[in-house]
Amino acid sequence: MNDNLCKLILLLNVAATLYMVGLIWCIQIVHYPLFAQVGKESFAAYEIAHSRLITPVVALPMLVELVTAVFLLFRRPSAIELSEVIPGLALVLVIWLSTMFLQVPQHDILSSGFDATAHQILVDSNWLRTIAWSLRGALVLWMTAKAMR
Repeated sequence: MNDNLCKLILLLNVAATLYMVGLIWCIQIVHYPLFAQVGKESFAAYEIAHSRLITPVVALPMLVELVTAVFLLFRRPSAIELSEVIPGLALVLVIWLSTMFLQVPQHDILSSGFDATAHQILVDSNWLRTIAWSLRGALVLWMTAKAMR
């Protein structure tokens, strides 16, 4: 596979990652904290709508990020070392595992109505994804700079 195609895969990875970096910071600082302001009587409907509407916004970029991160293990621009790709994929796995085992269960609880404990766990545990995506963002920008030289 030629280096230009590998660079295109890297750029798709960068685009998906940076999109998610911006989105996760907005969710962490604005969106999740505002859950507490919705009101108990309408919260269950709000949470169900949130989950339905946010899924297409995050699912495709997360999938693109995962697939391209795996691809980069096997084929990458010549300037990129395997030792740079592995931590990036590890961060993707941290994000996916955190989503499945920390955030999704809290959303499931919240879909029955506002629960202060579940909300706090959601906000607190989401810092793991926020930090992991931020680190990935820095890493993919580093790899892109190397590939552009």
